[in-house]
Amino acid sequence: MAHTTLPMSLPEYWDKYKPYRGEGEQPTPPADTFEWTQYPGHGPGAELLGPCQTALELGPGEGKEAGYLARLGVQVTGVDFSSAQTERARGFWADEPGITFVCAEACAYLDQADTTFDAVFSNWGAAWFTDPEELMPRILRRLAPGGVLVFSHAEPGGAYGPQQMHGKWLEGREGELTVLRWQYPPQDWADILKRVGFVHVEARILPAPQPGDLGTLIVEARRAQLDDRAAAQRQEAARDQAVPGVDGRGPERGQGGCRMPGLGWSV
Repeated sequence: MAHTTLPMSLPEYWDKYKPYRGEGEQPTPPADTFEWTQYPGHGPGAELLGPCQTALELGPGEGKEAGYLARLGVQVTGVDFSSAQTERARGFWADEPGITFVCAEACAYLDQADTTFDAVFSNWGAAWFTDPEELMPRILRRLAPGGVLVFSHAEPGGAYGPQQMHGKWLEGREGELTVLRWQYPPQDWADILKRVGFVHVEARILPAPQPGDLGTLIVEARRAQLDDRAAAQRQEAARDQAVPGVDGRGPERGQGGCRMPGLGWSV
């Protein structure tokens, strides 16, 4: 492959993601299921979002989950960093009312948006590839009171925090193009979101259907209702003062929450 054909920026990298290799025009993907994992029919579906009228998807790619929600009557906005992915999704769902696809970086869109959403979700999307210290406070501000955030990505390995991706077009190009993904174990995600201001946080690993295969991290959190937000803030302040070792970045691992059965963590 000639050097000039390599992606030289993050949007260009995602432009080349999941190319269509068939003949003729690419067909619209089926939107009869809503998946959080890479294993069809495994795990929960759209019920994690609850009854919502408006939803924001960060990193929709081809827009299959957005299409599924739109067919249920939800008004969906999909925001993707890639112009190629955005145009492809617009073509797939042009005849589906209730979907808007926007080409923008996630934080930039959240900064300029003038509306709130009942649900924000990211299915192996921008929540995995954006610094949570930048992204999560912006998501919280764009959630309606009581609104829900749900995101999923691959089960994290043994290295946590921002990790450089490896794969096609990336090897040996550290000085040209770096693609990072932020991965944490469930309890760390719970601490991050609680510190930002989310409530009712639950983060867990859903094992793969076959032993030994890669599982899926699923995180759920809510923005407090208007009438209980102040009370929640007082409770959090009191708890942080009572827990030794808190450094302003949330409780230490193993504190401030209760271990859920299995591989989950809730706060």
